[in-house]
Amino acid sequence: MSARNETVTTNSGGSDGETETGGDRNADHGDRPDKVEQELALDIIFEIIGNSRRRLVLQCLDESDEETLELSDLSEHIAAIENDTTEEALSAQQRKRVYVGLYQCHLPKMASSGVVEFDKNRGTVSEGPNAEQLDPYLDVGERADNDSRQTLLLGAAAVVGYILAGFGGFPGIVAGGLVVVASVLGVAWKRERSR
Repeated sequence: MSARNETVTTNSGGSDGETETGGDRNADHGDRPDKVEQELALDIIFEIIGNSRRRLVLQCLDESDEETLELSDLSEHIAAIENDTTEEALSAQQRKRVYVGLYQCHLPKMASSGVVEFDKNRGTVSEGPNAEQLDPYLDVGERADNDSRQTLLLGAAAVVGYILAGFGGFPGIVAGGLVVVASVLGVAWKRERSR
């Protein structure tokens, strides 16, 4: 993979980004980049989603009703998933292991690419401007489920078509054939639309 030069666009209004003297105001707020969406290279995307804990962070942020999560709540939830237990049954060591891993490694890496916004001082995490770029790579299970449903529906239509053909004589053969053809065309059309 080739290396990618990143340029960060700064806000000339002075509210975020670099100051006129070149100091970085965001340094005290964790690894939070400016809120400017940048196209992520595939190697960066796969590096982020290649780790199950980072995928769990994205899943928790996506499923949460809150826009911003507390790091302590997020790490507790992830620890419960990783240890196959409830949040109440977690030991202090299990909580701490996930908290430290998120705080020191995973969230800064995700924040540097703009996938999350991580405020180390406040201990908060929210989706970053580049989070949506990972969606096509994270919903593979949903697509597989949709394909399974489509296959099941197509199979059911074929069975109905054969039953109509078997009991209906020539009109049943025509009706059964139409059911099967319509099902195949419907599945093909839906797959083409989803691309």
